[in-house]
Amino acid sequence: MSELNQHIGNQSGRTPVRELYAVQSDILHKQIIVTGGAGFLGSHLCERLLRSGHRVICVDNFSTGSKQNIMHLLGYDTFSVIDHDIVEPFDLEADEIYNLACPASPPHYQADPVHTTLTSVLGAYNLLTLAARYNARIFQASTSEVYGDPHIHPQVETYWGNVNPFGPRSCYDEGKRCAETLFFDFHKAYDTEIKIVRIFNTFGPNMRPDDGRVVSNFIVQALKGEDITIYGDGKQTRSFCYVDDLIEGFVRLMAADASVTGPVNLGNPGEFMIGELAKIVIDLTGSRSRIVHHPLPVDDPRQRRPDISLAMRELGWQPQVQLTEGLEKTITYFDSRLSLSGNRLREMAR
Repeated sequence: MSELNQHIGNQSGRTPVRELYAVQSDILHKQIIVTGGAGFLGSHLCERLLRSGHRVICVDNFSTGSKQNIMHLLGYDTFSVIDHDIVEPFDLEADEIYNLACPASPPHYQADPVHTTLTSVLGAYNLLTLAARYNARIFQASTSEVYGDPHIHPQVETYWGNVNPFGPRSCYDEGKRCAETLFFDFHKAYDTEIKIVRIFNTFGPNMRPDDGRVVSNFIVQALKGEDITIYGDGKQTRSFCYVDDLIEGFVRLMAADASVTGPVNLGNPGEFMIGELAKIVIDLTGSRSRIVHHPLPVDDPRQRRPDISLAMRELGWQPQVQLTEGLEKTITYFDSRLSLSGNRLREMAR
């Protein structure tokens, strides 16, 4: 990764970053900050924005983001990378800010729950302050986890949720809920233009093999020929959205009229049982993996499915990629990542 390391700047406070990356409106359309830009979703968003002709500044502390995800973007002279933790303030001029910075899978955000909460809360405050200073439009990647273990199905944006404030998932769930509050408080107090999405289960290339979420877990286990682990009886449901569809929703919301603040659910309303997903992955990989069951984690939601009526009405958005098509692309990605001495792990699993 030495090539990328040479391109990464560090926000030390000694040099105002806004001087290093001044807006060039005569050449480029917008200067856009993407925090968490080296992560799964952030890397896809950076690429989409670069292809649209924008100057993109990726801000990431690489705690869960991967340099490999953004190596191919170095060919753009409009792409910059800054190694920085948004828990600490920084000064960087922009027209738009996308805040995607926060570990999103339970193993990662539970590893340091205090820092996870601070990333959501202090990070949101620091970025909102930046947006207010430069009159930038700002986007918050919130989550369906704000609904907790829901009593309403499917989940609509007006539902207040059923969240345990003291459980092992609370650092993420409550951190995101508080971030939404801060966004609306800045909107009311300072007329900051805000955009909030609530992301439902998303999958695709650039996920980490050790991501810890169900799609990546199942695919990696199947490709390795390991037992596929289902927590609980497998009858709990999730709705799986392919990453390209989600990024399209991001871009549409950011470009929507200022009156469309969100929160807006983005996800695929197709609902699948976890046990059903495991069987689909085994079939698509040709794996001989067995399905084994472990106890259900604390506060794991029994149902999760978005009502996307608002996104359809305000953004003209709905998912286009079917589950099987998206899984095939994701399997190909992991098959390549997990190659071993030139032999695909898929062959080892057969």
